[in-house]
Amino acid sequence: MTAIPHDYAERVYAGVLGKLIGVYLGRPFEGWTYERILKELGPINYYVHDRRDVALRNHQLVVTDDDIAGTFVFPRALADNDYPCDLTAEQIGQTWLNYVVEEKSIFWWGGIGSSTEHTAFLRLKSGIPAPGSGSMALNGRTVAEQIGAQIFIDGWAMVSPGNPEQAVYLAEQAARVSHDGEAVHAAKLLAAMEARAFVEDDVEKLLQVGLDFVPKGSLIRRVVEDVRDWHAGDNEHDWRRTRALIAGRYGYDKFAGNCHVIPNHALIILALLYGQNSFQETMHIVNTSGWDTDCNAGNIGCLFGIRKGLAGLDAGPDWRTPVADRMYISSADGGAAVTDAVIETRALVVAGHRLAGAAVPAPSKNGARFHFSLPGSLQGFVCESDAPARLHPLTVENVGGRLAIGFRRLAPGRVARVATPTFFGKDGLAMPTYQMVACPTLYSGQTVTCHLAADALNGSSVTVRLYASVFGAGDALTKIHGEPHAVTTQADLTLTWRLPDTGGYPIFDIGLEIEAQDFRGADGTLFLDWLHWNGAPDVTFRRPDPTSEMWKHAWMNDVSQFQTRWEGMRVTSSGGLGMLAQGTRDWCNYEVAATVTPLLAESWGIAARVQGRTRYYALVFDRAEGGRVRLVRQRHDESVLAEQSFAWSLDQAYALSLRSEGRMIRASIDGRIVFEAQDEALTGGAVALLVDTGSIATEAVRVRPV
Repeated sequence: MTAIPHDYAERVYAGVLGKLIGVYLGRPFEGWTYERILKELGPINYYVHDRRDVALRNHQLVVTDDDIAGTFVFPRALADNDYPCDLTAEQIGQTWLNYVVEEKSIFWWGGIGSSTEHTAFLRLKSGIPAPGSGSMALNGRTVAEQIGAQIFIDGWAMVSPGNPEQAVYLAEQAARVSHDGEAVHAAKLLAAMEARAFVEDDVEKLLQVGLDFVPKGSLIRRVVEDVRDWHAGDNEHDWRRTRALIAGRYGYDKFAGNCHVIPNHALIILALLYGQNSFQETMHIVNTSGWDTDCNAGNIGCLFGIRKGLAGLDAGPDWRTPVADRMYISSADGGAAVTDAVIETRALVVAGHRLAGAAVPAPSKNGARFHFSLPGSLQGFVCESDAPARLHPLTVENVGGRLAIGFRRLAPGRVARVATPTFFGKDGLAMPTYQMVACPTLYSGQTVTCHLAADALNGSSVTVRLYASVFGAGDALTKIHGEPHAVTTQADLTLTWRLPDTGGYPIFDIGLEIEAQDFRGADGTLFLDWLHWNGAPDVTFRRPDPTSEMWKHAWMNDVSQFQTRWEGMRVTSSGGLGMLAQGTRDWCNYEVAATVTPLLAESWGIAARVQGRTRYYALVFDRAEGGRVRLVRQRHDESVLAEQSFAWSLDQAYALSLRSEGRMIRASIDGRIVFEAQDEALTGGAVALLVDTGSIATEAVRVRPV
């Protein structure tokens, strides 16, 4: 049993934040040279995403990125396989097939032989299991030794506090899904350092721990030793001098491929040695140095966060508030895409305890989704007001594990709001390179509950109520509201609101609305202790109007075509099984129903408790034996729970339903129960329409709790 550090959760949280900050900082100028950065941006000392005078990749801070998605998706292989210490490359490859949406999510889809991850995915899809999928023998040295294995390793280290052996084992298994050779050595070295950083702060000692897991004749070892020697001999402590030496010996021009691991690994070691105990200087060095800036800054940011904790991140400029913990993990598990650093920290901490054989700590505040228990956490909550910016009356900060919402001179008739996203906005459709694949996290029929306290209202009178923003006709955001509640000094109240039917439109955010009630205005502070919702929704998914598009993007789309001109929803898969899914893993006991018409298909049906592309229960029709219907469980491999002959016909509508309640799975066709089975492999998940090599159509998909 590995001892878990007393501050494990906070150190993981700092590592997650360091990763996010580094990626968001380096992403806008990813791939630029040192010379171009100095010429067009100057030294990188803070976020530059909002620079409009330079041709940056994007002008949003929080964006989709492979460094973030891969880092936090792939460790889900642990939970999906019940946390085995001997997790294999083959099992992690199966995780790829479950969570990756081909040509859409997580990776740069640059083509076989060009994008390493795209190449490996196609190998896996064709039936070549990992580690063969990433082998140099199959894919060649150039493809196998690019940077991806290194950029995805942080999660494996964060589930292995103080245990570099475990981190290295897991990182190598994960790396070999897609990479080989020096790329795997780099991943192992970084994983070892990050795992050891939970219990060791000294940079030189960490480097030696990493080197202990790297072959003596490897190029990665030579790179590290060269950068160490150059740093040791640098009496002026000028990182620019050492960077020039790196460029001369290990620059991009020395290696084939799009983004080789060796030059970028050298820059990580450069920033580690010269940045030492300053997060500001570490970020400055690794980003100003250029090349794969978001990857390099993300890795070194995570290592720094683990080493120095939250205090280290907070010792300079305010890096955290602009991020507000926000992150996107675009994957086939669409309900987990809109997330935050606190939620992802909890998943890693649970895995770390399970792997260590230690008791898992109880979730904070009875498992509330938003609990603000980690120091400084905001969990995506930001201010909004209908007042002009110069008169903005709100502030939001974390005070003692609660969200402190301060308001000053809030004028009568003015409304101030604080909210967190439950889906992405229209600007998410323009995120470059990495497509946003996500489902909302909140739905009609679910009940939102929060606990509030008030302090020092200075005699003011305010009302507070829950509200949500909903995409309406033409994708315009409209607000819906819960009941208002009067708040006085020392108030302590719980608000509860069941979300009304939104008519098929997705919910964009959830928050609190504050309004002054008398002519004097209002000053004071409200404390949001926690906010939560759970349970299955009561919702009908349909085309709400012909002018809206965001409702379509609320589906996890893994099909060839999703058209809405005719029946409402027509779903097409041109080759192989396609899936159109919506919902979250919090949905446990519910019934999904749809009247579906097969227009042309080898097989088709509906699914429940969907946890990605290869994890679900489904009622499936196919052409075998003159036509049959089956109740199946997919958990990478298919298990048939029940089956019977059923002579279905093209162009005929069938009313289908799947009811999942506890262990019981019940399937109906045209109002008649055809299957009942018990199974406990999958406890919750989204709903989906399935079609293999053809098209199906439906007007609506209905979900209701049971």
